[in-house]
Amino acid sequence: MALPRAGSALRADLATSDSPTANPLSATTYPFCIVAGPKRRAQHRRMLRLLPLACLALLTFVNSAILHARPDDASSWQKAYPAAEKGMKRIVIHLDAQKDEFSWKVELIVGKTMETDGVNRVALMGTIEERTVQGWGYNYYQAQVKADGMISTRIGVDPNQPKVQQFVTLMPHGPVRYNSRLPIVVYVPEGYEVRYRFWKAEETTRTGEVG
Repeated sequence: MALPRAGSALRADLATSDSPTANPLSATTYPFCIVAGPKRRAQHRRMLRLLPLACLALLTFVNSAILHARPDDASSWQKAYPAAEKGMKRIVIHLDAQKDEFSWKVELIVGKTMETDGVNRVALMGTIEERTVQGWGYNYYQAQVKADGMISTRIGVDPNQPKVQQFVTLMPHGPVRYNSRLPIVVYVPEGYEVRYRFWKAEETTRTGEVG
């Protein structure tokens, strides 16, 4: 037996209902489907258009999290850099991710705290060399300090003036590239420490003039 169309059945039920407030579907259930109106269909189309953008934003966030993960979150870099030799120690500097890392640089300062007269300028004798890990291509830095090698200005000082503790350094190295995806690894002799500071380029540029 053929079923009546949903629209005509509902109209007939409404017409024969004894109560003006009766539910038209309470007496008889008819097969029918709800078709979204033009407004709802337009909303669905907008949502479908935004779906690719939402997926792209999610992928961008995931890739950014992977690329800017701190290098100490994984141990792969530890396999690349050799262990410190006897009498040396390995210093590892982890950098935070920056929006524009090409505008940042890092200055490396190797030294130790020593007793000085507090007047003359003193410095250690030695070098900081940049080297490459064979087979990996990663750079690291090796500090060589001459034993008891120190240079100083020769300003006369009262011999009764008390001595002071001062951080005496090699000539600073760099600035070197800022790269948060890899640590800065420095090998220094035991008894020395590595300090560093950041250099940040100005956002504005200037134009040179013809001289």
